[in-house]
Amino acid sequence: MKKNLSSRDIFKILHRNKNLLTKYRVRKIGLFGSYGRNESSKKSDIDLLVDFEEKTFDNFIELAFKLEKVFNRKVDLLTEEGISPYILPYIKNEVQWYEA
Repeated sequence: MKKNLSSRDIFKILHRNKNLLTKYRVRKIGLFGSYGRNESSKKSDIDLLVDFEEKTFDNFIELAFKLEKVFNRKVDLLTEEGISPYILPYIKNEVQWYEA
């Protein structure tokens, strides 16, 4: 059974796995959505907004896969370019950044 994580737990896990962020050339990564608001349930996915130093398909896919293993749950990894311009301002307003 999965333990429900707080946003603080997520940032601690990101910190412990900083090597992944370095490997995949992450400039910064931010938490938003239900986990960012500490309103998640055990079924919630983790919504992360990522900014890469070097944007490649492989960096994106491999990081998403590795983060799902690290967190042991579904991760929605997004870039600003992949978000509707109508929704992006709401996400930017609530995102909590972890500087890699």
